[in-house]
Amino acid sequence: MDNRERRDRGLAYISDESVFEEQKECRRILQKLNFMDRSDFDGIKAVVRELLGKSDDAFINPPFYCDYGKHIEVGKNFFANYNCTLLDVAKIRIGDNCQMAPNVAIYTAGHPIHPVSRNSAYEYGKEVTIGDNVWLGGNTVVCPGVHIGNNVVIGAGSVVTRDIPDWCIAAGNPCRVIRRITEEDQRKLFHEEEIDEEAWNDIIGRRE
Repeated sequence: MDNRERRDRGLAYISDESVFEEQKECRRILQKLNFMDRSDFDGIKAVVRELLGKSDDAFINPPFYCDYGKHIEVGKNFFANYNCTLLDVAKIRIGDNCQMAPNVAIYTAGHPIHPVSRNSAYEYGKEVTIGDNVWLGGNTVVCPGVHIGNNVVIGAGSVVTRDIPDWCIAAGNPCRVIRRITEEDQRKLFHEEEIDEEAWNDIIGRRE
């Protein structure tokens, strides 16, 4: 197997010239994205489609960083805020209606622990998957191999090292489940503050 095949199978691989050639293609697109007119929303969406290969109304606020772009799969209505980094050595699969606050980092890339192995230039990638309706708070870090379920909120500053189940709020370093999200949370805005009557009626109207 060549190193690209080894990488895509989740095996130890070396970033040789063929790997760098793929990264160069991505970096040319990132150069365009990260230096374009920030008010050109339609133009940004078009470059995001070029970067990811496909998207359904995805929007990324530049600057944004990744290794390949084509290893990132996002669902409908994806939004990433400023300065997000997705190291997509392995696949990053993200569901519908997901939001990332500023400075979120998702890492699929890793290196051996022992210095003899690590200094050999071998590395690896392990897939990260994120379900539907997930909000990652600012400065969250998601580590290689993690699965985050559906309808999850990850608190700001968390380091997610293990899987997170559906329908919960989780936070911390390492990230842990704090509590379940229930029907009682529907009208909550900030802590115990509720969504105002006008906005709540609009939300209810959209569901009918």
